[in-house]
Amino acid sequence: MTATASSPEADVPTPGLLRLAWPIFAEQSLHMLTNVVSTLMASRIGDNAVAALGSATQVLVMFLIGFNVLAVGASIATTHHLGLGDRTGARRLARGAVATNLWLGALFSLLLGVTAPTLLRWAQLTPPLMAYALPYLHWMGGTLFLESMNFALCAVLRAHGHTREVMFVILAQNVVNAGLSALLIFGLGGLPELGVTGIAIAAATSRLLACAALWVLVNRHIGLRLRPRDLVSIHIVDLRRLLSLGFPAVLENVSWFASFMVITALTARMGERMLATQAYTMQIAQIEMLACLSIGIGNEIIVGRLVGAGRFEDARQRCLANMRLGLIITVGVAIVFAVLGPWALHLFTDDPQIVALGRTLILLGLLLEPGRSFNLIIINALRASGDSRFPLIAGLISQWGIMLFGSWLLGTALGFGLIGVWVALILDEWLRGLFMLQRWRRGRWLRHALRVKTEAAAYPANAALQSRSYT
Repeated sequence: MTATASSPEADVPTPGLLRLAWPIFAEQSLHMLTNVVSTLMASRIGDNAVAALGSATQVLVMFLIGFNVLAVGASIATTHHLGLGDRTGARRLARGAVATNLWLGALFSLLLGVTAPTLLRWAQLTPPLMAYALPYLHWMGGTLFLESMNFALCAVLRAHGHTREVMFVILAQNVVNAGLSALLIFGLGGLPELGVTGIAIAAATSRLLACAALWVLVNRHIGLRLRPRDLVSIHIVDLRRLLSLGFPAVLENVSWFASFMVITALTARMGERMLATQAYTMQIAQIEMLACLSIGIGNEIIVGRLVGAGRFEDARQRCLANMRLGLIITVGVAIVFAVLGPWALHLFTDDPQIVALGRTLILLGLLLEPGRSFNLIIINALRASGDSRFPLIAGLISQWGIMLFGSWLLGTALGFGLIGVWVALILDEWLRGLFMLQRWRRGRWLRHALRVKTEAAAYPANAALQSRSYT
């Protein structure tokens, strides 16, 4: 397998993995810290508040994933154009993604405002939990349009290599969110004591400030401006390309979260203590995977640029090397959390049954996280090469046939509870991960990489033909 391009753009340098990954790790950690801080503060209200916020957050995630369609597409397409040295094409695609996400976010805000009670009932929330979850969901849903723009803006900045700038914005967002949450939840400084609603108001305010900061950054570093006419003059050909790259990736994530929401509903039927245990342990599990997730995103940026430049053999080798690094880091992190797990659980609750079961689930993470590392790193590389349908098909089969069915069979039918659910999660991650690794090693992605490289190379000429729609 050899690189198929010897043109000047093949010599465009690619950023180093660590330079990309460590700010992404910090950024993702800060994103996670927002949820952890919210969970810790909600735990001071009670376990019911934590369980309610956990279920409401899962509903929000389903909508947030929708914004990732164009954000992922813009990120991948941008790396292809940067690999070619075509910054003008990268800016135009980014502009279309941000504008479309704004409209999509406004639509989702309206939709969630109407359907929130129904969605929470589908999640099997009891009336006491609904009292916490519904106002939280209404506040968070009303600002989804801000989050939709944030998704696209962050993706564009990362693709251009400005991962540190994104990290600093998220850091400031977390400081604002944590400070306002403390003031509004507990009524400090003479403010009203709003409880769970205060968490939502703080998050909405921090979203607004983050959106403004991200616009300043994309204007300064990339020269991206969104004119009023850009909101209504979005090229269909651009959207089609962004959707072709982003939709399969996001649909695979939607499939995972949808199946996990069904699993959460099954867990809710096991009792409120089981639901709270799942909420706590999933917070810890998500922290565990951050390092590997950061390597996966950084690897996607590198592979995308190499594919855009036609350096396919370099892309193959770099991905495998990054995967080995990610696996080593993942195992090390899983060991650390297996040791610190009980202490971490005591930060959330003093219920001995929740702590005991949560500790067992964290130990199972020693098996879960290595399997997940294959998926996080290899699937991102496949997407960057244009080969996103295979991960989607494999995900649909495994997530519903193994993860969900296995959770019902082991957790509910056979009575193993949450331990059975986590065994099903482990089987799903390992099966999909090994299939992804085999596909990458055998080079089944090469024909897709050649196609997207050709599309990116032809884009400047195609864009010139459509320029009159912008004038």
